[in-house]
Amino acid sequence: MDITIERLKALIRAGRAIVPADKAIQNGLLVNVMTSEIYPADVAIYQDTIVAVGDITDYLGPNTECIDASGKYLVPGLIDGHIHSECSKLSITSFAKAVVPCGTTSIVSGLDEYISVSGLEGLQEVFAEIKNSPLKVFWGAPYKTPYTIPTSTISCNFNPEIHAKVQKWPECFGVWETVREAIQEEDENALGAIVEAAKHRLPVFGCAPMARGKDLNGYLCAGVRLDHESYDHEEVVEKMRKGMHMLIRESSVTHFLAENMRAVTEVNPALARRVSFCTDDVTPSDILEKGHLDNVVRLAIGAGVAPMTAIQMATINSAEAYRIDDKVGSISPGRIADILLVDSPESFQVEAVMTNGTLVAQNKALTIPLEAPKRSKVLSSELKCKKTTADDFRYQVPITNGTAKVLSMDVKGPFVRKRRDVELRVENGVVLPDTQQDVAMVSVLERFGVNGNQSLAFCSGWNLKRGAMASTAAPDDNNLIVMGVNAQDMALAANYLIEHGGGQVLVADGEVLNFLPLPVGGIASDEEPQVVAQKEKELSQTANQLGCFLPEPLMYMFFLPITAIPDYAITDVGPVDCVKLTTFDPILELHEA
Repeated sequence: MDITIERLKALIRAGRAIVPADKAIQNGLLVNVMTSEIYPADVAIYQDTIVAVGDITDYLGPNTECIDASGKYLVPGLIDGHIHSECSKLSITSFAKAVVPCGTTSIVSGLDEYISVSGLEGLQEVFAEIKNSPLKVFWGAPYKTPYTIPTSTISCNFNPEIHAKVQKWPECFGVWETVREAIQEEDENALGAIVEAAKHRLPVFGCAPMARGKDLNGYLCAGVRLDHESYDHEEVVEKMRKGMHMLIRESSVTHFLAENMRAVTEVNPALARRVSFCTDDVTPSDILEKGHLDNVVRLAIGAGVAPMTAIQMATINSAEAYRIDDKVGSISPGRIADILLVDSPESFQVEAVMTNGTLVAQNKALTIPLEAPKRSKVLSSELKCKKTTADDFRYQVPITNGTAKVLSMDVKGPFVRKRRDVELRVENGVVLPDTQQDVAMVSVLERFGVNGNQSLAFCSGWNLKRGAMASTAAPDDNNLIVMGVNAQDMALAANYLIEHGGGQVLVADGEVLNFLPLPVGGIASDEEPQVVAQKEKELSQTANQLGCFLPEPLMYMFFLPITAIPDYAITDVGPVDCVKLTTFDPILELHEA
């Protein structure tokens, strides 16, 4: 609720027991993350706020609703410290349906994928959607958009002038995803965002995988407060010794918790108090099968972290890192009443969830109605790009027949792409993909009607034997990305998405095999999480039939446009060397037959 003098007076009176509590949680065991204690305590709630903890006899009135928590542990709502909820392909409403029953009551996000496809107008519509959701979103204004170097094409370019405006919004809690490369290159848009943040006393959130030594020192001198990407525990230790808050990431495709947690379990247990959790990118299937942050808590306990410490990592540590601990992160007077009823700290099974003082979930299911808003044209999924032909996906070279030595971007897990030099046949002036050598074509089409850009390059690691796959959910730009070993099928996949307003599709031999529509900006769906999860599984099974057995074939593909990931990427402006931060020619040598 908005803070006003009248509201403050009401809260103060409720805190002094002059006004009776609206709700009371009784007979539970309080997990006090502030003091690392567990003890019997009741909780009094007025409207959406905790007003007393402990003996609340004086706070009970004739109309106070009492909730019996006998045998349960009271835990603060869990906080995901860095997530692109859009990468789940679920709208905010659908995402809340998936994660709130798991105990996640707050996320920190830039909502940057929505911005890339719909600008500030679409962002305002998402803010309105959030207000009707049990899930809180603490928004960080993206340090700039697009994130890519060189600059790719999106619908809205975030710059310092926009920051001067949006950092004054009540929804803004910091500067989001400030990547190391932008700081190193002294990008003036990025530095301008940080200057504005200093004026408004807002924290700067980082993204600096593999930053060490002098590069890390320079990065920290820009004022970055925290980071969510470290590839090993030594990197975690160095960053923390140099003053950073660290978020350990455990996503659907990057499983860093076991390695990174060694910083706490093997190097220095005292580091734990400044470590928190994030999931970054998760799939509906993963959430429904494993849980969300509740699963991360269990994984941390399994890695040797004490249950209390793991719970602190998922609650108060994250709140303090983001300077939102006056609102969430603990069960304390004055904080929002986001409270979980848990079976025990050790097994950590969430049995009931309260947000904003209302019981919203029990036994892994929402107990309140939750419907997505009617979508306007701003968040429609119209693709403003022209239809393609097979020739658009044939790599033309200035020889007729012979061989071409090419640089193929070889995927080594979702967040590493390495150079692979491969010799391919040239026939009739076209370099041919080669299923025997695991070399496919990949292309990105600009879809916002800005310039009509299209790129073309080579990639490996998917082992496609036939067909093509395409997606308009493709962070961070969400242009149309298509990959395949057959030019006709690539054109069919791209055109199908253009005709149907975006989504994800797999085709082979001139036939559409599977399609997931994403009508919210071409990146998300308002369908129930179970529906999207089932379609997600079907898409992966179809990819298996085409020869690809990566854990998440489409997710691995749609990460290709991210230029912050070493060593190679592809955007609508071309294939990118992520170390030199320039586009490159994938044709290394040509030999005429």
